[in-house]
Amino acid sequence: MRTGTVVLIAALCAASACAGPGAPIGPRIPREGGGSLGGSAAGVLAFLVQPRDVAAGSPIGEEVKVEALDTLGNVLTAFSGTVGMTLGSNPSNGTLSGTTSVAASSGVAFFDTLVISKAGSGYTLVASAPGFGSVVSAPFTVSGASGAAAGTP
Repeated sequence: MRTGTVVLIAALCAASACAGPGAPIGPRIPREGGGSLGGSAAGVLAFLVQPRDVAAGSPIGEEVKVEALDTLGNVLTAFSGTVGMTLGSNPSNGTLSGTTSVAASSGVAFFDTLVISKAGSGYTLVASAPGFGSVVSAPFTVSGASGAAAGTP
């Protein structure tokens, strides 16, 4: 094989069915299980730490972290813009409170005071920032204040 053949094969593969028709080149998935991307900006947001199951009215235990990535999946460490957090799927008509809008530091936004008011299964969070579109978290459960799972009589 001659030098340059590998580059040609890689270029052809990237533009053909090797990556699937219309598939993006490079990593564009959230770094931690689940979630889906939205928007069509050059950069993307991803959940570095997904929300965990929690009791209604309590802060989500481990802080939720969202990072700004370039199209190759590298953290945009110069990004210090505002990242907002809202409820996506809201199975029990709960409310999200706490600090829902934070400035990123070195490309990462930390949400450590998020609270959901009502028990339910299948909640999701949506993070968004101007120029980055939005990203939806993996689903999680908010249990009743007594610790009983939502929907348990």
